Amino acid sequence: MTRAFKTLDDIGDVRGKRVLVREDLNVPMQDGVVSDDTRFRATVPTVTELADNGAIVLILAHFGRPKIPSAEFSLSQIVEPYAAVLGRPVKYVDWEGDVASVAALVPGDIAVLENTRFFGGEEKNDPATVARFAALGDLYVNDAFSAAHRAHASTEGLAHVLPAFAGRAMEAELDALDKALGNPEHPVAAVVGGAKVSTKLDVLQHLVSRVDHLIIGGGMANTFLAARGVDVGKSLCEHDLTGTAEEIFAAAERANCTIHLPYDVVVAKEFRANPPVRTVNVHEVAADEMILDIGPAATEALADVLKNCRTLVWNGPLGAFETPPFDTATVALARTAAALTQSGSLVSVAGGGDTVAALNQAGAAADFTFVSTAGGAFLEWMEGKDLPGVAALLRG
Repeated sequence: MTRAFKTLDDIGDVRGKRVLVREDLNVPMQDGVVSDDTRFRATVPTVTELADNGAIVLILAHFGRPKIPSAEFSLSQIVEPYAAVLGRPVKYVDWEGDVASVAALVPGDIAVLENTRFFGGEEKNDPATVARFAALGDLYVNDAFSAAHRAHASTEGLAHVLPAFAGRAMEAELDALDKALGNPEHPVAAVVGGAKVSTKLDVLQHLVSRVDHLIIGGGMANTFLAARGVDVGKSLCEHDLTGTAEEIFAAAERANCTIHLPYDVVVAKEFRANPPVRTVNVHEVAADEMILDIGPAATEALADVLKNCRTLVWNGPLGAFETPPFDTATVALARTAAALTQSGSLVSVAGGGDTVAALNQAGAAADFTFVSTAGGAFLEWMEGKDLPGVAALLRG
């Protein structure tokens, strides 16, 4: 497979070379304990491959949003739990005396450098900060897709001053995204859910020209229903954006993209766990009711759509999935997509925090072709935007 970017397969002999590896170690912590080590686990293939091949692995990462250097945002606190995930020792290098500390490392060593955001120039992509980082390494590997939408010194600047390569996690992400929207097999379906149209406007406008079927769920579906003259009662709805919804309908029609909206819905008079609910046609929503999920008939029809597609990209739940029973449609459609993927008829790529949570709740995430944990970067990719950290890796 010919790629537009270099990977670890192109890196050559790394024995004794100092390799600056940009990873995402920005894990959630509670009372000093890592509560979710997903991001740690994603780094294992790249870091261990380089170390096993004799590289001196210097990991660059940010942690939180520090205004000034402080113990609260120091990466020193993640070194021990990170070493446990890697199954090998990890050293910590402070920015004070970093040159001497790095010089003392030997082939096969792995070290986490202190929070890149302790430099004000990191987020400004300041050339002096880029040079400071670059002086520590011989090669640069970007393995952090989740930070690729930021043009920072450690995510973009370094790729211009050192030989640059994609790590294994970045490579897998870019390959999956290419299969989903870059060069997908048609027909392509996109599921886009979420509370508000306003947060996904760019996504929707981009997708209608790229996919064959656009499935709209969540609160944003109510705005599209309202644009079609449906009275959505007390439902979450951006009535001021119905004109924009009409523009998206028109763009879809020009692009021969079918927009799918629910025709039966699950409604309740109050939003809480397990309230009294009704399943009704969208034209039967009472003035004091709110739409909180897609109904079973519409869910079954959407499953039939996926059965006739070859590619699926998914961002956002179909209903208020965190609150039972309004996860029903999301769980059902996710399981259909997972089964189709496992049967070999569908390439399924999903991303975004809520989406990952919903797919995990459905027990379907492991059966998708690829699930991205990236939030902002995944959304900007769905909007068709160039990601600075990715663009910097492309071959000249």
